[in-house]
Amino acid sequence: MTEINQFQNNPEQKPDKKAFVLKEKIADMIKYGKRAVAHFPRRERQTADEIRTSMLRMYRLSIEVEKKYYKKTTLQELDIELEVLRHFIRLAQDKDYYDKNFAPPLPFKKYEYWSRLLDEIGRIIGGYMKSLK
Repeated sequence: MTEINQFQNNPEQKPDKKAFVLKEKIADMIKYGKRAVAHFPRRERQTADEIRTSMLRMYRLSIEVEKKYYKKTTLQELDIELEVLRHFIRLAQDKDYYDKNFAPPLPFKKYEYWSRLLDEIGRIIGGYMKSLK
């Protein structure tokens, strides 16, 4: 089946599958991250807010990547925001940043899973950037 016929039969399918997958992966990461951040203690509210803001910014940028014609600068912004989020969650699980009496707000198991989600998103962004060059 030719590409044109394929999209006529299923009009909801987008021709640019990489951007769609990127947006879906970021949405899945947000679903996981919002629940993980909801368990942060009150004293870590600012860190939780920054993580939420970063996740939502990534989602907004993924929508821009999907809709724009020239995507290089938006992809670079998305890559930077991904790195910011990685550092925030690393900070939230690092025991060295917290007092001995307090456990870090993000348990290591959640950090580990979240990191895998972010790595997958990073690979998608990297592949997409490579395809634009």
